[in-house]
Amino acid sequence: MSETATPMMKQYHLLRRDLPPDTFLLFRLGDFYELFLEDAVQAAPILNVALTKRGETPMCGVPYHSARVYLEKLLAAGKRVALCEQIGEVQTGKLVQRQITRILSPGT
Repeated sequence: MSETATPMMKQYHLLRRDLPPDTFLLFRLGDFYELFLEDAVQAAPILNVALTKRGETPMCGVPYHSARVYLEKLLAAGKRVALCEQIGEVQTGKLVQRQITRILSPGT
């Protein structure tokens, strides 16, 4: 992890490191689930969404309210998915607390 990573990306990496490498991490940011780095590169074509970048970080996202449709696409492609939710209260200028709440596999 880069020393220049933002606090949010540091939080992402801390949560990501405990997951198996073949599990996508959908990271809740407000009204969207975002995927970053290699997860985004691999998931974008499965989800049929645009792969974008913020700086040098590849990313893609899906709206929270329609996440079920996108989860079904990932599961149908044989992928495992971890959902990371905002569990803390949103406060301006402060990092929201997050945790992985569910891990879904194609059999669920």
